[in-house]
Amino acid sequence: MLSKQISVFLENRGGRLNQVLSVLKRANVNIMSLSLADTSDYGLLRIIVDDSEKGSKALSDNGFSAKVSLVTIVSISHHVGSLSELVNKLAEHEINVEYMYGLSLYGENASVVIKTSDPDLTEKILGD
Repeated sequence: MLSKQISVFLENRGGRLNQVLSVLKRANVNIMSLSLADTSDYGLLRIIVDDSEKGSKALSDNGFSAKVSLVTIVSISHHVGSLSELVNKLAEHEINVEYMYGLSLYGENASVVIKTSDPDLTEKILGD
């Protein structure tokens, strides 16, 4: 499934994540998925929310650098090699995986968020 993801660039200092979360809370935007990566100077927060337009506007209006991009959310089964099989399908079509994050705790399936060089083709290939 194609989804819009908001990427937010943050200075790597205490309280910045809380500020972003507070802005989204005040805007009544629900976070459905979150990934936070850091370097020594900055952090990159990637979030999928229930209303990406409202969320990105609220963040921009409050001084945050927010960019919306298309990602693909895929459900894969819990078995050895399932992620390898998924990535292989993309490689067969020369689609580059730019980044990926996921969560797999319970149940039959796991979900992964994938940013690729061609979101529409990715959706077509993995849609089934």
